[in-house]
Amino acid sequence: MRHGKRVNHLGRTSSHRKAMLSNMAVSLIKNKRLVTTLAKAKALRSFVEPLINRSKEDTTHNRRTVFAYLQDKYAVTELFREISSKVAERPGGYTRILKLGFRKGDGAEIALIELVDYNTFLVGTKEKKQEKAGSTRRGKKKSSKPLSVAKPQTTVSQSNEETVKSKTEEKSE
Repeated sequence: MRHGKRVNHLGRTSSHRKAMLSNMAVSLIKNKRLVTTLAKAKALRSFVEPLINRSKEDTTHNRRTVFAYLQDKYAVTELFREISSKVAERPGGYTRILKLGFRKGDGAEIALIELVDYNTFLVGTKEKKQEKAGSTRRGKKKSSKPLSVAKPQTTVSQSNEETVKSKTEEKSE
């Protein structure tokens, strides 16, 4: 029976599980998304969301508490500087889990876990890259105008219709 079973042990010892979740949380914070198994993604969500919630209030105590979990000062800095400013008004639900299918080798269910405010496809705040206005190898300036615009090609059905019309006109004459 599973009375009182609150934590998925993931088939690991306590120290191994804590180290694995810590490393996965650091990867999630640095890369903003992570592909892993569904069970690990669900365990990671319950591990990382309280840390993100703590990062909303930037105090020394909260930084030390988060560092005790993550053991990576660059991830803690990223969390308290960038991520906390994006999730400041969000009341919770900082991560999203998307199921991707099954792994070929062992059939494990694969999922993508990502930070909600960093998904540029769904949010729609895609940043445009600025084109570099430089010179070519020959020393000439690059032109910003397109050289020529090609005419759209006629489709096969249009060209067939034209040939049929021309053949019928020839027969009628």
